[in-house]
Amino acid sequence: MTETTHTQTTPPGAAGRPRSPEFRLAADALRGLWQDLFHDAFAYRPLPRAAADGPIGRHLSGRTQEYAAWAPHATVTAVGGVAALIALADNYLGPSAVVCALLALVPVLLTLVRPAGAFWLSLAATTATAIAASSSWSQWPWLPSSFLSHLMVLTVVAVRTRPRTAAWMWALTALYGFWAEAAFGWEHYDTDVGPMLILSALILLVVTVRQTRRQAQQEVTAQQTETAVERSRRTLLEERTTIARELHDVVAHHMSVVAIQAEAAPYRVENPPPELENAFATIRENAVAALTELRRVLGVVRAEDYEAPDAPQPTLADLDGLLANVREAGLAVEKAVTGAVRELPQGVELSAYRIVQEALSNTLRHAPGAGARVEIGYVLGGLGLRIVNGPPPAPALVKPSPGAGHGITGMRERVSMLGGEMTTGPTAGGGYEVTVFLPVVTATEDTA
Repeated sequence: MTETTHTQTTPPGAAGRPRSPEFRLAADALRGLWQDLFHDAFAYRPLPRAAADGPIGRHLSGRTQEYAAWAPHATVTAVGGVAALIALADNYLGPSAVVCALLALVPVLLTLVRPAGAFWLSLAATTATAIAASSSWSQWPWLPSSFLSHLMVLTVVAVRTRPRTAAWMWALTALYGFWAEAAFGWEHYDTDVGPMLILSALILLVVTVRQTRRQAQQEVTAQQTETAVERSRRTLLEERTTIARELHDVVAHHMSVVAIQAEAAPYRVENPPPELENAFATIRENAVAALTELRRVLGVVRAEDYEAPDAPQPTLADLDGLLANVREAGLAVEKAVTGAVRELPQGVELSAYRIVQEALSNTLRHAPGAGARVEIGYVLGGLGLRIVNGPPPAPALVKPSPGAGHGITGMRERVSMLGGEMTTGPTAGGGYEVTVFLPVVTATEDTA
């Protein structure tokens, strides 16, 4: 229930008093009456054409099917014409015959464009017809033409609106009929309020049941469509989960083999040089580290009760270890830090580490033998990163990487998640540059 603030004189003790259920029910009912039959009653709402695949159109074809789309309009017009003919015959084609015919026809035609307004016009036309009719008043308040016209108006408006509107129209018709019978019924032989209420109740009941059934079918269809979409989405997720599990098993197996082979290789060579032992040790360490990261990322899809490892996530404090690792892999890299080093939020620290890691990995893949430089700037509003590498010494010998090229995309996703900015592109010297800014909200900004 919508509450509207307004100024009024409140009796003592009434402030804050809860409304009774009866009062709320009556208020909701009156609000429904206002919305259905009073608010913007004469708004232009043309009756749409029938669907080509409807009950009639599906059995036709060509131009006949196009004409069948206007069947509802033709039916309403035909009934209005019959009501007009009854008015002409009932008035013996006298001077008032044309007036009564128009009063019977116009409300019916108005249902095609302004349904709520047609109901009010039909009640007014009923009274006007009774006054203008030249024949004796054997019935009251609906003459034969008005009787048919008002029934048609009730039917069409009920079809075009909600069931609640049909109930309100029937109640107002009953109220009008009882008022007319009490005020003027004594002058007439018989009243037709009872037949009007009984016939209109039956017609509106049929229309309401039909609308409720159609609405239920639409809801079921929409629910079935949504269920099919959800089922398709769930199937896709299950397939992705299966692929992720298989990927985890395959890659974990091969990385384990790499680690074992790297650990056993120095023992297969008699008196291996120290450089060879260090190289195999680096390979094993990288394989074990990659296997740990793989289990952390993809292990969650293996079981519902999977628990992530307790190992802490890397931060910028672990960056020296990463640089030492890539130096052992043959990449000459330098690091420069500007600004006052401080502890940043965990998400910023982890994203910065991963961005540097991915940028240096791209340098190893796409520019082997080139030097790189990592610049870290601690500024007042956040953290700045710049990873730049030079051109490869022998570009003709660089083989294209077989990867799918998701490294830059992954970095952009991390930066976008933190609301930062990122630019990438080749440098003037033939190298490549990645520039990132990750904002950090200070305590003062967060409070403000």
